[in-house]
Amino acid sequence: MKILFLGDICGRAGRCVVQRVLPNWISKYNPDIVIANGENAAGGFGLTKQTSEEIFSSGVDVITLGNHTFSKKEVAHLLEDDVRVLRPLNYPKSTPGYGYGIYNTHTEQKIAVINLLGRVFLDMVDNPFERVKEVIEKVKQETDFIFIDFHAEATSEKAAMAWMLDGVATAIVGTHTHVQTADERILPNGTAFLSDAGMCGPLDSILGVKPEIIVDRMLNFGQQRFEVVESGPKVINGVLIAAKAKGQTEEILRLSEVMA
Repeated sequence: MKILFLGDICGRAGRCVVQRVLPNWISKYNPDIVIANGENAAGGFGLTKQTSEEIFSSGVDVITLGNHTFSKKEVAHLLEDDVRVLRPLNYPKSTPGYGYGIYNTHTEQKIAVINLLGRVFLDMVDNPFERVKEVIEKVKQETDFIFIDFHAEATSEKAAMAWMLDGVATAIVGTHTHVQTADERILPNGTAFLSDAGMCGPLDSILGVKPEIIVDRMLNFGQQRFEVVESGPKVINGVLIAAKAKGQTEEILRLSEVMA
């Protein structure tokens, strides 16, 4: 099985580069499923029905979210109505929507996709390590292919999750920091790991935001509202994972392309 995952889609620029480049990547790499983090897709914060439909029309099969899941009020209905949109599993159990799903790929294989949110420097949600163990036992009854988007700030927290699930999950890929890391590897028992997949969005930005706003915040403790860069060159970051029959990874490949 081949899994193509895209890093955080940020604003209109991110949606645009995904629309332009993703079809080419699908043609070139022929993935069985395409997953993307969309928690910044609507103006840099959250997801709406309209932006989700735009992302799905580009070739994405499943959208994962993160700490900005509820930045748009309407997302609660989206989470309840569309099983292809996942919010972090370790939100309180009363939270609308689903933290994982089991999907049929384009080749009629089953894969479990799990969305987790880290706690280090982020929200004090339920323990992701405990919650994922509960779900792993359930999904293992249906499939050996398990992909986890761990939306977290700390590299150590992401790595700890990967080592805990080495040989259990097919891949653990981090999101949230918007910077693609170069530490991709296959752990000893066959689980693929990458600290952060990166971002799909404006290249000339600071994590998608106008540089002058971030510089002012760092220099003068400025309090300007974050604004996403919408014009100029755009980058698309992702990762391709090839797994064997029992769910173990045999290849992991970082992907990155810049569009004028």
